[in-house]
Amino acid sequence: MEKLRSMLPVRSQQVERGTLYRPQQNSEGEGRNELEMKLGVEEGASETSVMGDMVALISNRSKSRKKILVYLSLASLLLLLIAFLLGYVTFRNTCRSCPSDTEECMAASAVNEVDYGWQNTDYSSETTLHWDDLKTMLNKYLDKEQLTDNIRAMSQRPHPAGSRELQRLDKLVLSKLHSYQLNHVWTDSHYVTLPYPDSSSPNYLWMVDSNGAILEKIQLTDQDAFLAYSATGNVTGGLVYGHYGRHTDFLKLRDMGVTVKGNIVLIRIGEMSFAEKVAMAQTHGAVGVLLYPDPADVPQEPRGTGPPWTTALSGHVHLGTGDPFTPGFPSFNHTQFPPVEASALPRILALTISPNTALNLIRWMGGGLVPSGWRGMLSYSAKYVLGPNFTQPGVQLQMGVSCRMVSTVISNIFGSIEGFIEPDRYIIVGAQRDSWGPGAAKSGVGTAILLELAHALSEMVTNGFRPRRSLLFASWDAGEYGSIGATEWLEGYLTMMHLKAVAYFSLDRAVLGDDTLVAQSSPLLHQLIEKVMKQVDSPNEGAQNLYSQIVARFPNFKENILQPLTMESSAYPFTAFAGVPAIEINFREIDEVYPFLNTNLDTFDRLNTKLNGRLGDFSEALAQIVGQMLIKLSHHELLPLNYLSYSEVILQYLTQLQTLADKLESRGLTLQWLYSARGDFTRATESLTNLIESSDEKDERLTRIYNNRIMRVEFYFLSQYVSVTDAPFRHILWGRGDHTLSALCRHFQRLQDEPGAFDERLFRRQLALATWTLQGAANALSGDVWDLDNNSF
Repeated sequence: MEKLRSMLPVRSQQVERGTLYRPQQNSEGEGRNELEMKLGVEEGASETSVMGDMVALISNRSKSRKKILVYLSLASLLLLLIAFLLGYVTFRNTCRSCPSDTEECMAASAVNEVDYGWQNTDYSSETTLHWDDLKTMLNKYLDKEQLTDNIRAMSQRPHPAGSRELQRLDKLVLSKLHSYQLNHVWTDSHYVTLPYPDSSSPNYLWMVDSNGAILEKIQLTDQDAFLAYSATGNVTGGLVYGHYGRHTDFLKLRDMGVTVKGNIVLIRIGEMSFAEKVAMAQTHGAVGVLLYPDPADVPQEPRGTGPPWTTALSGHVHLGTGDPFTPGFPSFNHTQFPPVEASALPRILALTISPNTALNLIRWMGGGLVPSGWRGMLSYSAKYVLGPNFTQPGVQLQMGVSCRMVSTVISNIFGSIEGFIEPDRYIIVGAQRDSWGPGAAKSGVGTAILLELAHALSEMVTNGFRPRRSLLFASWDAGEYGSIGATEWLEGYLTMMHLKAVAYFSLDRAVLGDDTLVAQSSPLLHQLIEKVMKQVDSPNEGAQNLYSQIVARFPNFKENILQPLTMESSAYPFTAFAGVPAIEINFREIDEVYPFLNTNLDTFDRLNTKLNGRLGDFSEALAQIVGQMLIKLSHHELLPLNYLSYSEVILQYLTQLQTLADKLESRGLTLQWLYSARGDFTRATESLTNLIESSDEKDERLTRIYNNRIMRVEFYFLSQYVSVTDAPFRHILWGRGDHTLSALCRHFQRLQDEPGAFDERLFRRQLALATWTLQGAANALSGDVWDLDNNSF
């Protein structure tokens, strides 16, 4: 190497030149950047060898490339950062479900299907709205005049499911929901089979002799009225007066030696649903049922303000809810199940008749006089007798029932306001939209309140209200046939309902009188309704809140105001079928029913007259009650559901069972494990309460965990040991079937009333299923599996 170097000429001192991005001026004076690389020597430098020039050139070029790469990398990072910030700002401004100053969009959170998780959201820059502010806003945006106008619009003429009139109302409801600027408005269609009266083959009642010859055609004065889902055909037999058609009434008939089997039963409307009356008559061997409104139960003209004596009441006799031909599963168009028939459909004929028709039949009847408490008020001169024979020997009653079955598309209509923190949690409020008659009381008031609540709450959101959870407004179709629209929707989303739905509010039959308020409800909502009633002024006593006014007249609030859910309410399937806390609230008379309900006379003017022109006042008051409950459930961090209440309800059932515990022990049976399960449930509720009280209320993660437990308490009482298609109402406290605690108590009572009818094997199964369902509820409420101790069980 040294030898090689000695052969090369020595380089003179020189100044190397290399330029990057040197600005140059163009001919128009505009600057531009050009990459210019000049490598060489200054003037006067000595000559260099070829080898030296090559070494210098390679060295300078390497340094320049490194600088270029560094600058390009920095420029690329800067562009990426700018693009990210622009994308974030653009997305943030287009998300309607986020307030303008929310740091992150809840709807865009990466979540799993079951739990959306939680997110700390800073609303510090927004005006804080306290409870009094929210109440004031609600009252401000609830428009009594608009409520009244909507009731009129929704009850102009009959609009049964599938009719053109209902289709007109569908468009009206949809247009109003769209005008309220809700986050979402949509419809949900189902394909169901509905019965309608058959004008070509009318129903009939004939008095016939032993040869079948017609002696008299009993006039059916109201051919428009009918009972949906009755069996069809004709039967002949004697006529038995069955009072209200309760189990105790049929036992009384048996004790008096009156034969029900093979005969037709005349039953008064009241005390229980049409479907329960027909099912009970079928159980006791009747071949047909005639239902009528006795003036002692339903005021009639001319004695009081009520319908004419020629008016009959319509209804349905399916002992269930939803489409009975798709029991337990939804009737969507793509449902590919073979056609089946629910076991809850009656196998006997059922016909609704007017008081006038009932009186004509009673005048034909023979037999002994009815017990003193069974006599009605059809006529002071008419004798209420038991039957089954008639005054003329050999005479029988023949009844014929027909209908036409039509495949019908029904449509539920929905609107929603998305929650700002927990949009995956829904508080649902709904009302039946259809009616066989004009339906002012049946569906008109409820639909009007539904629309006005959607309008008022949307206005509140526009003016600063930020509900944590979503609000869902539902207008149901085919409610007259047994809450078909609501039940089919529940069946379609059954697997997710207990994970999403916090509570359901039914607005059906919202205003039936002006005497008192009655709430048919899950116990989880009892405490909430009581608190809210103290916040609403009474429409009767403006200077007094509703709670104080009612308690002054009915001191026992729980007994007179709070009642269990019945199958006639659309709230019932939410609790008994889907395990969602539900409530139906209405104003009513304490001693009588609204007489025009379920008739063609259920009009706006009659209802308003019944309320002395104050229909708008009572509708507004009920809207305030439901609205405040919706706000509390959607706005409070911790759900205001009183899960402690179920300990008392369970204890009431156990108290009934305890009365015959000695007889059980004689058969080697014990209630110990049922009591133990109830104890575990009580301890689980107390433990959860202690955890909540000792936790930081600002901790969103813990709040989410506690709310998950609270909102699923109702679901925990659904028996997991029965099929939803065979026994859809699986709730062991409010459901129907052998798995319920009420069925267990009734079977238990047979040990005393009918020892021969007691089935020990069935009772053991009932006891085991009820015990493990209750124990499962206790375990689920306790939390994680490592917190459980079932060693003693």
